[in-house]
Amino acid sequence: MLLNFILILAPLLAFLPSASAHGYLSKVVIDSTPYTANVPGAKPTDSPVRQISDIGPVKGAQNPDLNCGLSAKLATMVVPANPGSVVEFYWDNHGSGNWVHNTGPIMTYMGACDGSTCDKFNGSTAKWFKIDQLGKKTDGSWYQQDVMKKEPVFVTLPDDVSQGGYLIRHEIIALQLAVSVGGAEFYPSCIQILVGGSKTGTPNQTVSFPGAYNDNDPGIYDPTVYDQGSPYVFPGPPVSNLASPDSGTGTDVSSGSPATNGPTKGSGTTAGNEPTSTNGSGGGTGPTSRPSSSGAICKLKKRDTHRVGFMRAIRDAFHHS
Repeated sequence: MLLNFILILAPLLAFLPSASAHGYLSKVVIDSTPYTANVPGAKPTDSPVRQISDIGPVKGAQNPDLNCGLSAKLATMVVPANPGSVVEFYWDNHGSGNWVHNTGPIMTYMGACDGSTCDKFNGSTAKWFKIDQLGKKTDGSWYQQDVMKKEPVFVTLPDDVSQGGYLIRHEIIALQLAVSVGGAEFYPSCIQILVGGSKTGTPNQTVSFPGAYNDNDPGIYDPTVYDQGSPYVFPGPPVSNLASPDSGTGTDVSSGSPATNGPTKGSGTTAGNEPTSTNGSGGGTGPTSRPSSSGAICKLKKRDTHRVGFMRAIRDAFHHS
């Protein structure tokens, strides 16, 4: 009965006002050095974060904007990182308010800027490998809920990643409407870095965006998203062989491949070209906890499923659509 109610309600919510219900990556910190992102649509300033045009979500798994965000523009800075660098990601609502969603995964990818410096690289040609993914905790809540409290997401860059220019693609998927196909909301963001060191590791599997996801994939279309007793299946590829041992995917993982929490730091430079549109294809306090187990499916403890699921469905539907 709960599922039928949500299936009826979800399509209607798409027509409700939603200006306050979205957000963007507002700051990254690489090995204790902070970098502020540009507010979407504002006059750009120097930043390693590619500026998006709007705080709204990318809709549809085949949307070209799934690469680096809505009409993402090349950033002017390429900042230093190293194998094993720790990166912190801070998300806000427009106007410095808290991130407003609490349901869905947080995933991080890297892609080499082949044939160009990252401030000129069109991300539509990037080959991405996943270095981290976070889903649900053992109590049934999502790690995304910690982002609502202004807590950063910590990711550790792979210890063996080769030197050179990379985009870090950090993404939140909001699943409050994912009980219907096409309901998932994607919030990707790209950061331009230059990895130093002398490592030579290469990823064993890469994907493209768009192309890595389909709208009906488990973890994107999820009729049981409000059932705390159901497992969550991460979309996209498994976590790369390069992923840091510090990476996490949520606890009580029953199967899957290792995941990581990581960015890079090292020697980098600042470039000064004006941002150029890439049409979306190129362009609290305290840390989000990082679980130690790994895998692609997070198994949760069941806890008063129908009551909790019903209340969360109502709350998220009217406040986070």
